[in-house]
Amino acid sequence: MPVLTINGRSVHIQELNKEAAETIVLVHGMFSNLSVYYFNIAPLLATKYHVVLYDLKSHGMSEKVLTGYDLTSMTNDLLALLEALNLQQVHLGGYSFGGLIALKMAIRFPECINKLAVIEAPDPNDDKTRGIIDEYSREFLEHYVENFTDTTKVKMGKRQMERNHRMYEYLFYQTSIKTDMEFEKNFFGSPAIESIKKPALLLYGTDSNCLNAGKHLEGLIENASLSAVPGDHNIPIQQPLVIAEALLNFFQEK
Repeated sequence: MPVLTINGRSVHIQELNKEAAETIVLVHGMFSNLSVYYFNIAPLLATKYHVVLYDLKSHGMSEKVLTGYDLTSMTNDLLALLEALNLQQVHLGGYSFGGLIALKMAIRFPECINKLAVIEAPDPNDDKTRGIIDEYSREFLEHYVENFTDTTKVKMGKRQMERNHRMYEYLFYQTSIKTDMEFEKNFFGSPAIESIKKPALLLYGTDSNCLNAGKHLEGLIENASLSAVPGDHNIPIQQPLVIAEALLNFFQEK
């Protein structure tokens, strides 16, 4: 299990095609882990790129942390990860909460970003966000179990299922994640969003409650284009090959 010490904490990472000339870093969403990309999306991207995946703090196999889930802290962690891997500039993609991290990264550290892909980033001020996250986390767990079984030919045991459930309970009831997200509720209203000049692809589900957030971002970001994919907030799970091909085409465009 590849683990790095980032800002004093253990972070689980996975890398594919380390010899490629360009790198894509993908950030997963809240209450999930890097396997959102690992089983289907990352392998296709790795045919052309070095792909870096990592588990956010308290997610997957990364170390549990009580505080620091605001976007400034999360982007500090991502910057430290890039420095630890000696990555000067990368293509960056983020899904759901990871999409917010990607946007904040493009605002704070534009010199580190080549192109930006945002998948289903919700408006933190939207009252539906909590419900979206709840639904997403349940469907993600089903997806994770199914792919774990298909890949390893081993049925996930009750103990591992319980571990995933405990992660959710820990994050939501013991950490500062709820109050930190409340702090970010005006993020989409910040003038800083309009400072993003990098080419940006916005991928949203046609039936997603977050689609209006994507349309709002398209109006704010100068070089952004919105693409609607059949599905809802869980499009990387529902349409992994469509998402992978869209990302690959976008990152390869000159």
